[in-house]
Amino acid sequence: MQVLFTFKPHNSELSLADLTRRTALPHATVRRLVQELVVAGALERTTDGRFTIGLRVWELGTLAPLSVPLRTVALPFLEDLHAALHQHVQLAVLDGREAVVVERFSARDAVGLASRVGGRLPLHSSAVGKVLLAHGGRQLIDEVLTTELPRFTPRTVTDPAHLRAELTASRRSGTATVHEELTEEADSVAARVVDAQGRVVAALSVVVRSGSRNLATAVAPVLASAFSISRRLGWSPGVGVRDPDLLLASSRRSI
Repeated sequence: MQVLFTFKPHNSELSLADLTRRTALPHATVRRLVQELVVAGALERTTDGRFTIGLRVWELGTLAPLSVPLRTVALPFLEDLHAALHQHVQLAVLDGREAVVVERFSARDAVGLASRVGGRLPLHSSAVGKVLLAHGGRQLIDEVLTTELPRFTPRTVTDPAHLRAELTASRRSGTATVHEELTEEADSVAARVVDAQGRVVAALSVVVRSGSRNLATAVAPVLASAFSISRRLGWSPGVGVRDPDLLLASSRRSI
């Protein structure tokens, strides 16, 4: 698994030397593991002798219990939102202290983005990240805000008090907006996606060029699309949006 997890969206092809250096494992061990992974179909060898993730790993990824039903339900709404706005549209889920992009529709002439499908976004400076962080519980918020937050642009918000106020507002509205905090010339608005139990399981966002009037016009469609995805996942407004801290406390009592 250490060898497999070395592959990243920006490092999808690695040589044996790359894998040895990045895993810090003995060269002979890495060579043996890579050979076994190739035989199993978990890795594939390229024509120049490097290695990539194999089809068998992709097949396993499609079995992930959260991403597959979520992507299947969300896909038509992402397509409609992209067709209506002609901007980048993406869906992200929480993984540890980062947001992972699980689906995206990109616009050819739109502003450049910092990541792609399978890529990771920081929680404190992306719209999807702020929505997920806001609904991630007190422990996660404290963990993220008590560490040194990287500044990606001059407009990145790194002040913990300022961020806590933003997260409080996001919990109330179910949305978050960023202006050039992760990438210069890129603004984004995101809305939460809720499942049948009232848990925030994803965030849907639109990314537009900074200063564009499209951001203001995107808020309502993003909210509507996120609401529709949530309804398809079984959520009802009567259920509300559950506090993750209360859910955790309830699960502990039941144990």
